[in-house]
Amino acid sequence: MRKDIHPNYQEVLFHDTNADVFFLTRSTVKTKSTREYEGSEYPYYPLDVSSASHPFYTGEQRKTSTEGRVASFNKRFGAFGGRKKAADTDAAE
Repeated sequence: MRKDIHPNYQEVLFHDTNADVFFLTRSTVKTKSTREYEGSEYPYYPLDVSSASHPFYTGEQRKTSTEGRVASFNKRFGAFGGRKKAADTDAAE
């Protein structure tokens, strides 16, 4: 094997911040911070999503919208386009 061409393969502490779960595994990720875990100091890398918090792995269902994207957009921003709302036009007549 050639020297100085392989990345540093070391134990790294991953932290899923959504589920507040720690994983200790080996990785080549480069980190700037360290944290103590079970009596030893490890490089620390925070994660947003892992198998502990992802809906596919946890079995949690997300609430889906029953209305379409265009209807949702018009509901939020319809008044900004210069159009009057239906309630305003009915009151004016």
